[in-house]
Amino acid sequence: MRYPWKWTRLERQSHCEQQGRFVSHEPSEELTWRAERLVSKESWLERGDFLPLNVSYQVLAGAPPAQQRYLSIGLSSVKRKKEGYLIPTLKSLFFQSSPEERSSMVVVVLLADFDVTWRVTTTREIKAGFAVELEQSQLVVLHVPQDQYPSVTGLKRNYNDAPERVSFRSKQNLDYSFLIHYTAGLGRYYLQLEDDVSSAKYFLSTIRRHVEEQEAKKTTWAMLEFSVLGYIGKLYKSAHLPLLARFLFLFYQEMPCDWLMSRFRELLTQKEPIVFKPSLFQHIGTYSSFQGTYNKLKDMDFEEGIYTNPSAEVYSDMSTYKNHHPKLAWEPGEGFFWGRSPDNGSYLTAVFKAPTVVTGIFVETGSEGKDVLESAQVEIGRDVRSTEKGEKSCERFLSVGTLENGRFEKHEMDKKDSFSSSCLRIKVSAGQKEWVIIKKIRISTKPSSIPHQT
Repeated sequence: MRYPWKWTRLERQSHCEQQGRFVSHEPSEELTWRAERLVSKESWLERGDFLPLNVSYQVLAGAPPAQQRYLSIGLSSVKRKKEGYLIPTLKSLFFQSSPEERSSMVVVVLLADFDVTWRVTTTREIKAGFAVELEQSQLVVLHVPQDQYPSVTGLKRNYNDAPERVSFRSKQNLDYSFLIHYTAGLGRYYLQLEDDVSSAKYFLSTIRRHVEEQEAKKTTWAMLEFSVLGYIGKLYKSAHLPLLARFLFLFYQEMPCDWLMSRFRELLTQKEPIVFKPSLFQHIGTYSSFQGTYNKLKDMDFEEGIYTNPSAEVYSDMSTYKNHHPKLAWEPGEGFFWGRSPDNGSYLTAVFKAPTVVTGIFVETGSEGKDVLESAQVEIGRDVRSTEKGEKSCERFLSVGTLENGRFEKHEMDKKDSFSSSCLRIKVSAGQKEWVIIKKIRISTKPSSIPHQT
């Protein structure tokens, strides 16, 4: 005798059909579509040592890739009372990625609402807007029927949450559990997102670089964080996904998912969070998926990511305060350069390790309205030379603009001048008594200068 919890998906499907579990008064279009696309493929998880979740999936669009990709990305979406953000989120994920990056990932979307009209409409929008991604197995759209869920009503009110809130967050945990369970094995690594985010340019390459750094340092980790918000930008190893899916399922009614994930990380012996900055994902939702309430949550460490600073040596003749060295303005993260009162002609110069075509420059100075650099030129230079101070600089500089209110931003510079540059210099054009914080210097380069790996 084969016990129900050891049935394959096909056996469960046959049993469900015999029991009439797919009989519904929902529109016939979705019934026909899901009858054709019921998942039949056995996952490695169900052949492994872990007890699988007893859940059947309906694949509404796309198909999982035949071979494992580098990164699988999961997000769950429900019908919102006000505006939705799923389509802009998907556009951001794909359009902010290079062709090589797209071929190295698969995005799995769980349409987790039980409103069939919304699911049919949303599936049509996805099929119309992402036909290429669906065809190339870069996007899969799923649904789990309501009868596959345990009860989400009448649950205990931990933290004195209202019953409606308890039901919402408990179902959300189950949504993520089913999503993660399906996605196990599709990628070497799994990235959890929400359905209302925008992504930084070339986020996959950045994630890959940070993973390789952790491997080089032989760091023991269970979760890497590429955003400080909610259940956004959390990266897992695929080997841990069966445990994570089961963990969320077992404790779905205890606490919100972002609290459970911290417990899971600690159980896998990663005591402290590993958070990378700048963040790669930004929350864009104005209205919450829970009751449509206003939500102004933003990640202050997010950078759009069009800026990809090359390796450089950074010099300044401004007196440095404590450990706020010039290079901190060039490198991503929370650091910044802090210099004492600059004179006219003072500078901060970044000398690139290799010449590059600069297409955009962004400079931000000051903090909360203080220590702003009030007057300075932004310049790019050519022909690296050594100076009398033992530093490096360039023989020739070309001004590309001036700071305004302590900031500078310019794009598409290569349309006018497409030559390679070797330096970027911020040159003070009027001395000031106030100290100066140079918070960020970010440059963008031609895509060909950005390494992509498949």
